[in-house]
Amino acid sequence: MKFSLEWLKYFLDTEASVAEIAAALNRIGHEVEDIEDPALRLAGFCVAKVLTAARHPDADKLQVLTVDTGEGDPLQVVCGAPNARAGMKGVLGLPGAVVPANGMELRKSAIRGIESNGMMCSVRELELGDEHDGIIELPEDAPVGTSFAEYSDTSPIFDVAITPNRPDCMGVYGIARDLAAAGLGTFKPIEIPAIEARGACPVEIRTDDPEGCPAFYGRVIKGVANGTSPEWMQRRLKAAGQRPISAVVDITNYLMLAFGRPAHAYDLAKLNGAVVARRAKSGEQVLALNEKTYTLDETMTVIADANGVHDVAGIMGGEHSGVTEDTTDVLLEIAYFDPTRIGVTGRKLGLASDARTRFERGVDPVFLDDGLALLTSLIQRICGGEASEVVRAGQPPEEAKVIAFDPTLTARLGGVAVDEAEQRRILEALDFTVGSDWQVTCPLRRHDIEGAADLVEEVVRIHGLDKVASAPLPRMDGVARPTATPLQKMERKLRRVAAGRGLDEAVTWSFLPQADADHFADGNGGLWVLDNPISEDMKAMRPSMLPGLIAAAKRNADRGADGSRLFEIGRRYFRGEGGASDERPTLGVILAGDKTARGWASGKAAQFDAFDAKAEAMALLEAAGAPVDNLMVMGEAGAQFHPGQSATLRLGPKNVLARFGALHPATLKAFDIDGPVMAVEIFLDAIPPKKGSGGFARTTYAPPALQAITRDFAFLVPSDLAANELVRAVKGADKQTIVSARVFDVFAGQGVPEGKKSVAVEVVLQPGDKSFTDTEIKAISDKVVASAAKQGAELRG
Repeated sequence: MKFSLEWLKYFLDTEASVAEIAAALNRIGHEVEDIEDPALRLAGFCVAKVLTAARHPDADKLQVLTVDTGEGDPLQVVCGAPNARAGMKGVLGLPGAVVPANGMELRKSAIRGIESNGMMCSVRELELGDEHDGIIELPEDAPVGTSFAEYSDTSPIFDVAITPNRPDCMGVYGIARDLAAAGLGTFKPIEIPAIEARGACPVEIRTDDPEGCPAFYGRVIKGVANGTSPEWMQRRLKAAGQRPISAVVDITNYLMLAFGRPAHAYDLAKLNGAVVARRAKSGEQVLALNEKTYTLDETMTVIADANGVHDVAGIMGGEHSGVTEDTTDVLLEIAYFDPTRIGVTGRKLGLASDARTRFERGVDPVFLDDGLALLTSLIQRICGGEASEVVRAGQPPEEAKVIAFDPTLTARLGGVAVDEAEQRRILEALDFTVGSDWQVTCPLRRHDIEGAADLVEEVVRIHGLDKVASAPLPRMDGVARPTATPLQKMERKLRRVAAGRGLDEAVTWSFLPQADADHFADGNGGLWVLDNPISEDMKAMRPSMLPGLIAAAKRNADRGADGSRLFEIGRRYFRGEGGASDERPTLGVILAGDKTARGWASGKAAQFDAFDAKAEAMALLEAAGAPVDNLMVMGEAGAQFHPGQSATLRLGPKNVLARFGALHPATLKAFDIDGPVMAVEIFLDAIPPKKGSGGFARTTYAPPALQAITRDFAFLVPSDLAANELVRAVKGADKQTIVSARVFDVFAGQGVPEGKKSVAVEVVLQPGDKSFTDTEIKAISDKVVASAAKQGAELRG
């Protein structure tokens, strides 16, 4: 909700600064979301007088003006406005000023060879309205040289978030009351004007839906002149974000924004017969003020006459009966509608409005006569006219709630001690009536007050929420036990590592189309299929992380992405024994599209291959704490993978920790994605925790005292022997001294027997307490050769 400081001060006598008001609003529970100062946008603009106006020598539509700014010599300004003339006063933007409408900074410049020292401004350029046919014309008494921000009385604008339980503060009047109660000034109650009625109301007004519309009041004003509203009203409406339309419409909007009370005005000439609040008939339609047609049903309350529906009651008026500039006779309507009915109707129609926001939260049920009197007085003062007597159909709720209050509750529930006299003052300042026995009568507009605890909240809120002392929650003695499980810690670490490797995290649905789930089910009869899915595309729970990631990569490719590097940590779901849910933590990775972009050196773009997938799998397994040095590379990654470009990583022949590689062409076809696409799936529940750590603990690093040495070995091995098998054999030759081994060369061809290949392995030896002797190194080397020989390898001569 927006309102200007000037409007607030109309109801609150205060000398508080903008910052003090904002602090007080936050302190009493009305969060200030923004403060806008229009004066800052008008810096550099001043009131100026045009002394002379002559035709530009090189342009028919331009004039050269001499302008008095009240300081120093007059300035020369080139202007194209048709209304620019000698003797008028307007608004001059000086060099350095920024035009609010377009952000252009004004500078001295030459226009068709004539120097111009600023710009005479229009209403649109200063964002004060839509007029742009000419420059602003100010009254004769406008003081030359005065800052235009000061002259136009621009006021800071507050944007305050009003919580749903405080409809009484959906108007500036309610905000002023709360601030006055908090000690920020003196509240200025409104004086309800006495209206001289001229005869009976010529229109029958009634409510045929007492549940939806308990009270429906109205009167006719004849002989109005519906022109433009006064400048002060337009200024306040614009500050609140409302566009001025016409005097009568602006007055109804003013009442709503000032007092939180929506009302409506009809063009009497467009009505036929009685004006009635009733239930809509199923299928009835109404053309609303937003120029959209809505189909109604019998649960909705409407305002209608003999011709049909004119309003969706309490939400939006109709296009056909709205007032225009030609309107001379108006029917004013002010009513109380059931909040629940308003909310249901608004949601059914998908129709939102300022009136709905207030009615569905609950307006003041007794502000009917007063609101109608204020409306009538404003219209007569601005537009003229004679008012009829008021017609009152129905009866609003009038039974006030009385609560027995114990002042000691404030300390017990609110956590702050407030003197009883101060508690009484606060409640009475908020318009509660407090008896000598602390029987508190609530104002009818306070729908949120239900019991004594709500009164405590009011006292503490106005006393100052910042005065409630912070109190730590009690805790047990000793060190608090960690709440994150080892699996949760592992998942957090994996997310950081995956992101650090350039992968983007995706979050996909846990539900899949039946066909996608079947494709990755591997014939598993434990697939979960829902009996009542929310859609056919979300019928089965995923047996793999890969289908959702493949679909995400496809969406990226369809939208022009060159490549996708996606990962997700989640759960796979299977039907366990006895129908129990079996959830298995899993990490999935998809590498699709281009690995590197094309370039002048590399030529075509490079694509991902199975070795990229293996590298991601190994790095993520290592981050998860898996013993990657002991992993075996084996086949059988699954029917979804390309059999020649995929594998599994295992600890022993049965414990599969991960699978990786290129997806099978049949899988790519099933998911309608162009290949190649590489995938990784790591089964986090299969990774064994480190012994004695209770999880994946990090050990303290202690660098070795002596320098490591390296030895190179070249072996002749069968051509079908996996290099990884040779490396594992070499590392197992002496586990205490061999800290690492890696392949650095593979050769087959001339000089190598047929059916053989040469594999060169670098072995790193780490001494312990003392350096190795030649004899010790020779003994270790013999162990390496002997261990390699078990894999069919022989040392090359």
